[in-house]
Amino acid sequence: MKKLLLLCVIFGIYKNWPLLSGEEVSYAEDNVVVLYATDWCGYCKMARKFLNDKNIQYKEFDIEKSDEGRQRYEELGGQGIPLLHINGNIVKGFNKSKILKLLN
Repeated sequence: MKKLLLLCVIFGIYKNWPLLSGEEVSYAEDNVVVLYATDWCGYCKMARKFLNDKNIQYKEFDIEKSDEGRQRYEELGGQGIPLLHINGNIVKGFNKSKILKLLN
């Protein structure tokens, strides 16, 4: 049982090494990232900062100011913010590891 637990820990570290080590990772230029957010949302600000810090290109819609953005957000089943649409996948909330996983 201890060996299995140790293997799980090692595998988890291996899969998340870029996030844990802080090493520079390059992302494909063809990633399609859309951020649905608002100005006042703290988690939206963190998502923006994260994407900018990682030099990830993205398109942003303020769902309170953009009718098109609000409509697209609702079509994606938006129920909270931020909502990220990454390469056809949805990330609800700000989740660094899930964002990175979808970009690699």
